[in-house]
Amino acid sequence: MYTPKTKVSDANVEKYLQVLEDETKRDEAFLLLDLFTKITGEEAKLWWDSIVGFWIYAYETKSCKWEWMRTGFAARKAGFSIYIMPWYDMGMEGLLQDLGKHKMWKSCLTIKRLTDIDIRILEKIIKKWFEIMEQKYPRSI
Repeated sequence: MYTPKTKVSDANVEKYLQVLEDETKRDEAFLLLDLFTKITGEEAKLWWDSIVGFWIYAYETKSCKWEWMRTGFAARKAGFSIYIMPWYDMGMEGLLQDLGKHKMWKSCLTIKRLTDIDIRILEKIIKKWFEIMEQKYPRSI
């Protein structure tokens, strides 16, 4: 059975964000940290070495069993990856159209800078995703 490499760590999220080289990205990462914390009511955990995740749920497929975050974000070179998966099953096409400049991938929303989007729309998207996860995977961990 496959064992995922991405796991929750004991590393300090704020220390991780403090060392982001780009000052604007660092400031925006802390803004995202505050936004996600407000929405989820949960403490952030660092996953692997670069993903800020919120709340854990158990996930199982035919090939593996693992724990994963309900939602989160990562500061990447090209911008921010916002983990809301699977986006195509959320009924949020209207919100995504109003969000601003972004790209959607299979498991995340990618934003270059927060100034490229409407942060209020992003907040609605994250809230809706977290509510979906609350229904689909009730808190058990």
